[in-house]
Amino acid sequence: MAEKRIVKVAAVQIAPDLDTSEGTLDRVLAAIAEAAQKGVQFAVFPETFVPWYPYFSFVRPPVLSGADHMRLYEDAVVVPGPVTEAVAQAARRHKMVIVLGVNERDHGSLYNAQIIFDADGRILLKRRKLTPTFHERMIWGQGDGAGLKVVDSAVGRIGALACWEHYNPLARYALMAQHEEIHAAQFPGSLVGQLFADQIEVTIRHHALESGCFVVNATGWLTEDQIASISPDENLRRGLRGGCMTAIVSPEGNHVVPPLTSGEGLLIADLDMGLIVKRKRMMDSVGHYARPELLSLLIDDRVAAPVRSINAARFSSSGESSEEAAEISSGTNDDGD
Repeated sequence: MAEKRIVKVAAVQIAPDLDTSEGTLDRVLAAIAEAAQKGVQFAVFPETFVPWYPYFSFVRPPVLSGADHMRLYEDAVVVPGPVTEAVAQAARRHKMVIVLGVNERDHGSLYNAQIIFDADGRILLKRRKLTPTFHERMIWGQGDGAGLKVVDSAVGRIGALACWEHYNPLARYALMAQHEEIHAAQFPGSLVGQLFADQIEVTIRHHALESGCFVVNATGWLTEDQIASISPDENLRRGLRGGCMTAIVSPEGNHVVPPLTSGEGLLIADLDMGLIVKRKRMMDSVGHYARPELLSLLIDDRVAAPVRSINAARFSSSGESSEEAAEISSGTNDDGD
């Protein structure tokens, strides 16, 4: 019998500091330290938590959002940079794997990014949300297939998606096919109301069942004072309440501990990694339950770039690439005489 492996995890539901990015980072570091005191080995924070999720874009028309959008640019995270270095140091100090959601600034564009730090502080993955949703398209650019990766970490194989990426079955299948063991899900929280919370729960429980993995999901939280600061209109403020479903789900689709749906806190649970094989013995969606000869997934996992160059050094004086020339000279070019 294999040795039983238990991983202690935390899903973090806290409020950002809507005034300063430094304040939000301080809250992240404090939550990491608190989780470490409780023996946590793996922690997930909400979607674009640093410096904050752009709630303003949900309740305010674009023509009135310029100042807030510019402030988000000013406070956004450069990767690598001071924010990632601070979190990396905390991960290293506490020997903790951390998944952090940030607004990433890359020159003139912002992206919804997820960063996975290993327990030694290394960044294992930085990925960008494939398709921002509705109002988010005014804020963020699009990600690419290069981020659809599952990475080996100190606690196992980790995959991550943000919010409604979980409604993209092919994106989820890309991670399933790489045999993720713990899936980090991130949603904004404090948005849309109970309907959103219910949808999140259905979505993450279904992914756990289908992937045969654990899901650790973190949603954010806004205080009443913060909600009032975003909009003076009570009708609009209703859209900034509820929608919280911080939860930890087993490969059998069950809540490991009761979810956290309001207020701030750390949801902590022990994961029995043996449950993964127990679930997959019955239904392995990328193994014995798959039919790749009928249905398969094609992924372009290249980094999307606005410019691609062809190195002139690769070409011979005849205009043939060095690889082509090598094929012809060796007699391996099937199209040659």
